[in-house]
Amino acid sequence: MINVHGLVRGHDLELGRDADTGGQIKYAMELARALITHPRVERVDLLTRMIIDSKVSEDYSKPVEELEPGAHIVRLICGPRRYLRKEVLWPYLDSFADQALKHIRRIGRVPDIIHSHYADGGYVGARLSGLLEVPLVHTGHSLGRVKRMRLIDQGIKHDVIEKQYHMSQRIEAEEVALDNAAMVIASTQQEIGQQYSIYDNYQPRSMVVIPPGIDLERFNPPKRRYNKPPIYDDLIRFLNDPGKPIILALSRPDVRKNISTLIRAYGENKKLREKANLVIIAGSRTDIQAMEKGPRSVMTELLILIDRYDLYGSVAYPKQHSAEDVPDLYRLAADSQGIFVNPALTEPFGLTLLEAAASGLPLVATEDGGPLDIVDHCRNGVLIDPLDVDRLGEVLLEALSNREQWKRWSQNGIKGVKEHFSWQSHVAKYLREVDKIYKQNTTTRKTASPVIKSRLPVADRLVVCDIDNTLIGDKAGLMELIKRLQDCDGHVGFGVATGRRIESARKVLNEWQVPMPDFYISSVGSEIHYGPRIVQDSGWKRHIEYRWKPDAIREAMQDMPGIRMQPKEDQREFKISYFIDPAKAPKMREITRHLRKLDLHVKVIYSHQAFLDLLPVRASKGAALRYLADKWDIPIDRVLVAGDSGNDEEMLNGDTLGVVVCNHSPELEKLRDRDRIYFAEGQYAWGVIQGIEHYDFLNNICIS
Repeated sequence: MINVHGLVRGHDLELGRDADTGGQIKYAMELARALITHPRVERVDLLTRMIIDSKVSEDYSKPVEELEPGAHIVRLICGPRRYLRKEVLWPYLDSFADQALKHIRRIGRVPDIIHSHYADGGYVGARLSGLLEVPLVHTGHSLGRVKRMRLIDQGIKHDVIEKQYHMSQRIEAEEVALDNAAMVIASTQQEIGQQYSIYDNYQPRSMVVIPPGIDLERFNPPKRRYNKPPIYDDLIRFLNDPGKPIILALSRPDVRKNISTLIRAYGENKKLREKANLVIIAGSRTDIQAMEKGPRSVMTELLILIDRYDLYGSVAYPKQHSAEDVPDLYRLAADSQGIFVNPALTEPFGLTLLEAAASGLPLVATEDGGPLDIVDHCRNGVLIDPLDVDRLGEVLLEALSNREQWKRWSQNGIKGVKEHFSWQSHVAKYLREVDKIYKQNTTTRKTASPVIKSRLPVADRLVVCDIDNTLIGDKAGLMELIKRLQDCDGHVGFGVATGRRIESARKVLNEWQVPMPDFYISSVGSEIHYGPRIVQDSGWKRHIEYRWKPDAIREAMQDMPGIRMQPKEDQREFKISYFIDPAKAPKMREITRHLRKLDLHVKVIYSHQAFLDLLPVRASKGAALRYLADKWDIPIDRVLVAGDSGNDEEMLNGDTLGVVVCNHSPELEKLRDRDRIYFAEGQYAWGVIQGIEHYDFLNNICIS
């Protein structure tokens, strides 16, 4: 499970502290705990960001925290150590994905399911799913396109929305998650039909409604002889008549939660003020001025409205509360025969509504999103237009005044939550849907070309082959090599390193019936891709763009004799390719010197006495191989490399176990007699097999 942002820990959740620490974190935490109680679930890891910041608890800096036996919070390094709001985490998500891969290697087992939460988690989940060939389950929680529409309706301009929320990036991440997800979990049918339907990747067949569960041991109605909890003392400081029914609102201080409309409705309805007290739990705070801009603005408006309507003595808004106080607040309001109100502009689901219902507290809630389904199942309240101030006040007064209706709603809520919203029923349906995913994958793979699940997370060694004239060329030798690798029970990873572009490499491997490699190093090492979904390694891409000036390089090479540009389809973002006539062209050293004098820094690759490739100074097959081995934590001396031409030279050198096939190009002759480079007598794949036998690579690995 991936929940990147917010403050995540297994106890004393700081819900409402800020916009990033809300119901989503509670949902992920309780789902993790519920899943591990099921006999079919062996392990649950909830991955989140490690935070080392004096402004927050040291709990968030612990690498691992046990939730329950078998369930853990795992905190990974992701960008700066300090606490950051989710909108500025985007540049660090690829790093988070890389750290997640290292965690998986430490565990030594590929997960069976990746479950991502929110847009940022969806971005990371999509990358991991593609890299590992593991099904992705995604829960959006709150959707960017919907939020943008709501903000525009409030009169906020596009450029302001983009600057504050990085909305385009968030929406694109959501599209990527939907594009890769085998299953999308929604809380309500309305979320599928009205919210996800505005996305380009809207596929309702892969979407399923599984409402969140509720912890009935924590959230339950007050007993007959109800003792007032400690939080009661904090409330009565604000209230002239604490014996009145309580209208309870509980949310973080976010403009979307629409707290200001609730205060207006209360302040403008005299009978409502006389009938009940208003209790607003808007997160915890120490100093309003020290809060972030959004929450500070909400709290400032709250105080202004209380003052405008002179609500002193009628409204309580305590500064602090703990997670343990929340069930007591619901019971306190229920004991007073009060009402829980959620006036949010949009509510994807509304866990607080379920908590209130389980506590016997009737609801008045927004007519948008999750409350539709909750009230439909529980019959314990009424829905309202969150922007209609007058009607909100009238509905609250009516709900508080009809005692028979209040009792019926209270009992219906308790019963409805038990029937429809338990974590046990949630997990049971969750696992049934996961079974369907695996059944569909099995059926698909029976009719598709051979697919090998990625071995990189568990492999302890790699076999890497050039394609042309090394891996392919002799069908019988190729089939024998494939058989030997497939008999290794997954501990030997397999990849190709080629001068071909990725599309061409996939095509020729398919023609020769080569099973899907775990990775492709293509375009002479300027690109790395993984698995059947051809997920590009964005970290490698960022690494090699250093000092790369392709337009200037092409201009500098334009009039050089004996050199002409290869076709457009052979040019790549980080590879400029030429045909070369050795008799007419300058020597490689002269080409390099010419470019350096123009402050153009490239790696010059000459191969087969016919091809010239110019790459970024950091790129090559060898550099890409070493980057990949380091990323997946595989020692370079446990990597066997087989090649036949000059563009393989760098990956053959060094501490790798090199194999040069018999049918090699003349430019590799200079490597003969080098340590750790074996010149085979067999051609093509037969030569690779001889190299494997020479090093005893599939067994104990011996270097002679």
